[in-house]
Amino acid sequence: MSQLRFGAADVAGVRLAISPVGETVSSMWALDDPVRHAVHLPWIDRARAALRRPDVAVRVRPLVELTRPRRWLPDFLTPPAARPDIELAEQLEQIAATPPDVVVRDLLATAPRRPLSPFGQALLNDPRALLPQLVTALRVWYDEAIAPDWPRIRALLEADIAHRAALLADAGAGQFFGQLHPTLRWLGDRVISDDPWRLDFDLGGRGLVLNPGIFTDRRVLWNLLEDSPPAGTYPVRAVGTLWEVSPVPPGDPLARVVGSARAALLNLLDTAATTTDLARRVGMSCGNVSQHLSALLAAGLITRTRQGRHVLYRNTEAGMALLRASRGG
Repeated sequence: MSQLRFGAADVAGVRLAISPVGETVSSMWALDDPVRHAVHLPWIDRARAALRRPDVAVRVRPLVELTRPRRWLPDFLTPPAARPDIELAEQLEQIAATPPDVVVRDLLATAPRRPLSPFGQALLNDPRALLPQLVTALRVWYDEAIAPDWPRIRALLEADIAHRAALLADAGAGQFFGQLHPTLRWLGDRVISDDPWRLDFDLGGRGLVLNPGIFTDRRVLWNLLEDSPPAGTYPVRAVGTLWEVSPVPPGDPLARVVGSARAALLNLLDTAATTTDLARRVGMSCGNVSQHLSALLAAGLITRTRQGRHVLYRNTEAGMALLRASRGG
């Protein structure tokens, strides 16, 4: 069991952000254990094909070695996102600029779990010379395995952040952390995390950056060291929809009335979603989705609300009545 102790400034400093480098690093877990990450099998097949190419395998090897199964990740490898719209290049620059003593400290923190890999040991011995190889591995793997699917991955992560941000604004930190994951609970001035790591951190007014992760599946993952920037990655909501193609049930009677595209959107809007998330899930452009949403909005079948920088759509009672009728309810 771990705990993170909050002061007033830390509660005010809770942020949600997307981490491209975090997804790049954690994707290696899915390759190693496709049964555990079966929801990602369409992606795993494509990623494994890329990794079988000799030119990719050689350049990505440092990342493969640092993310071996059942290893803790060094904190410098997953820096907290400085802002919600951060790009991979900026995070890679941050990793490249990690002081050698921090690289050594973070690697040693992972060693009690399992011995360092050959590259990990070499990086420990000469971080200044070897760190550029790791940065190159991250860039290559992102370009090969993550970038082709990044628009749909990002849309799912953005939808999760919009949902969590609304909960934090409406219900406060207690309910926010209580609903973030079943392994977490809020206890007065601290978050208790049911995990095997026994971390005990005082955030010390630094706040906390939380990233949703598509390859993070069983619990919230925290930075290991109290001296590292406080950060955690939690399993994203609705990850099972990530690789969906068609959300319209075969023979859906509603599609014969309003059209297949609008029926697909109504079927997805039992819960709030953004235009980008909907476009990813129905396989249409954002422009086409916006046109259909405008028609549904004008007909009173959906509603639109703004949460921060996100615009969320959801079915109205009239829209739900149509869905219930078409589903035989």
